Amino acid sequence: MASAEQAPTAAAAPRPSLTQRRRATLRLEIAREAVRLFTAQGVTGTTGEQIARAVGVSTRTLWRHFPTKESCVLPLLSAGLESAIEQLRHWPPQTSLLDFFTDSCRPGEMPPTDPAVLDLIRMTLTEPALRTVWLQAHDDALPVLGELLARRTGSDPDDLRVKVHAATINGALRAAAEDFALRFGDDPQASHNEIATCLLAALLAAAEGLPY
Repeated sequence: MASAEQAPTAAAAPRPSLTQRRRATLRLEIAREAVRLFTAQGVTGTTGEQIARAVGVSTRTLWRHFPTKESCVLPLLSAGLESAIEQLRHWPPQTSLLDFFTDSCRPGEMPPTDPAVLDLIRMTLTEPALRTVWLQAHDDALPVLGELLARRTGSDPDDLRVKVHAATINGALRAAAEDFALRFGDDPQASHNEIATCLLAALLAAAEGLPY
């Protein structure tokens, strides 16, 4: 097995085509309108038809992109994970995970927080259907994280150790996002320092292993 110092970092993902970018833009617009309506009138009180009308597309188009009204928010929930994974693609071979994220979390290095995403994450804690979508976003990220870690160490993505490490990082990212949304979601002045503190605390807890 190759060492972390010898293994190259994962290659950057290829640039999406114009059609893919347009599709992603529409899906993100649908997600934002879904969150706005869910926040204003509740998940139960919102219909797919209302979301489609707010975006300016047909209901048929909406259902072509998403199977349920709750799944409309998936692009927003996936965005933070995709950003974290993209950061990990630039993780230097001889740098520990904690050191890398500490450096990446410097002021000005992290993307600004999206109030809609924070509202949504808080809703996932009380709305079972949205919780399912939130967990699905993290489940979808697991094989990507596993492949990245496997390439870094020269391991097989199906190796149990790699799977456990990927799940640990995944869980730390989820816990950090939920912690930040609960503690600072209503504070428009919350800074990058608070985001970084939540993320690094979660990763540090993960790195400590099981002390039980």
